[in-house]
Formats: sequence, C-alpha cells, structure tokens
Amino acid sequence: MIDKISFVVKQKLRDMIINSIASSYFMPLIVRKKIYNIFGIKTYTKAIRPNCYFGGNNIEIGKGTTVNGGCYFENLEKIKIGKNCDIAMEVLFCTSTHELGASNKRAGKPYGQSIYIGDGCWIGARVTILPGVIVGNGCVIGAGSLVTKDCEPNSLYLGSPAKKIKELN
Repeated sequence: MIDKISFVVKQKLRDMIINSIASSYFMPLIVRKKIYNIFGIKTYTKAIRPNCYFGGNNIEIGKGTTVNGGCYFENLEKIKIGKNCDIAMEVLFCTSTHELGASNKRAGKPYGQSIYIGDGCWIGARVTILPGVIVGNGCVIGAGSLVTKDCEPNSLYLGSPAKKIKELN
C-alpha cells in the first residue's frame, strides 16, 4: 500500500513540475528544456513552446525541431520526433489503445504502440497521430488530419483519415 502511495505521489510531483511549472508561459525555453531533460524527456531542442503535456518520459525530440503550444504527448509507448521538424499547435500524439472487450465493456486491456516522426516533417495544427504510425522523412501532414497509417517519405497527407495527396520534391 505504501509503495502505491509513494508511486502516486511521485507521479503527481512529476506531472506538476513537467506539465505545470516547466510548461508555464513564464518559463524560459532553455530552462524548460533542462527540466524536461532532468525528468528523462530527451529533447535536443529548446524550441518547445508553453502548455504542452507529457504523459511520460519515453520521448525523444530531435535537434532543430519546434513544438508549438498545446501539444499533447500521451505516452504509454515511445514517441520519437526527428530533427528539423515543425510541430504546429495542439497536435495529439496518441500511443495507447485497447483490445476489443466484451459487449459489457468494449474497451478491454490497454496496450501501446510507438510513434515515429522522421526528420524534416511538418505536422499541421490539431493533427492527431494514432498508435503505431511512422511518418516518413520530409512529410507534410495537413491541419486537422487524423493519421491512422504509416506515411511515405516526402509526401503530403490530408484528411480524416489522412490520405496521400501527392509526392513532394
């Protein structure tokens, strides 16, 4: 029982520091980066804007990447974002899902799948990226899209679900 209470207290303290203090509008970018690194979020960029939520620390964000405000990193499994990416505001990275349960409770046992975003990608505002998705290098995902499947490198994807519109040079 004490171990469970200790775990809950540590989790609440972590959430308070990362998701309230570090993500505050008053926190300088370089200090925010250092706090994230101390708590195990591997970020090689200081360009993470305020009001982002990190559900865990199994996250890696590459050098030169910008993460705009209000992004949500639901983090049951690893999220890796490559170098020189632009992540617009309020993007949702969702790594968890559930097994299909019985008719009295359809959301069965939870499980997760990693998300990987390649180098040089541009993810538009309010995009949702679902578990297990790989977005290839140089992709553009249009605002409001729902990414349910892997995206080929150097391609434009739009829609819900996101579909390949064209290849990019």
